[in-house]
Amino acid sequence: MPADSSPPDPAPPLSAERQEEFVRLLNEAHGLLLRYVMTLLGNRHDAEDVLQRASLVMWRRFASFEPGTDFIAWATTVAFYEVRNFQRVTGRGRLEFDDELMETLAAERVQHVRQWCARTEALEHCVEKLDAASRALVEAVYTDGRPAIEVARQQGCAPKTIYNKLNFIRRALAECVQRRLAEAPI
Repeated sequence: MPADSSPPDPAPPLSAERQEEFVRLLNEAHGLLLRYVMTLLGNRHDAEDVLQRASLVMWRRFASFEPGTDFIAWATTVAFYEVRNFQRVTGRGRLEFDDELMETLAAERVQHVRQWCARTEALEHCVEKLDAASRALVEAVYTDGRPAIEVARQQGCAPKTIYNKLNFIRRALAECVQRRLAEAPI
């Protein structure tokens, strides 16, 4: 706990159902919230620490969360203020912006992170549609992190051949993702 923080207020008692609801909502939103905090801080380790603190604040304040409303909007607001507190306490803010600009940027980042989830789902769908050889190449290079030169050597071809295949696959995936997003209901 930072030196200038006061002890946390005790959490109001929550029913077992509300506790389960909190855990479910936080688990569903965790990846999105971590990406959001990372976009504001630029450092995964700091983002994980801040999100952990934000999660505690959310737990303490969950009794004030209105069931059926937008948990992501509520949680990103809490996370935003925890990011700002972290930057103030540690002096790690990359740039000094006024609060109004930071709030505008944070709101835009929420929309970007929400869209990122849809893009990720579309990409996963499009990768599944690739032929087996293309999917194996994508997985080798992008999932397993193997260098294209190593894959080329293993396949007995020139590295340029692998790079050309990857460029073709990336273009096909980008077009597939754009089509899928355009077809998605708004």
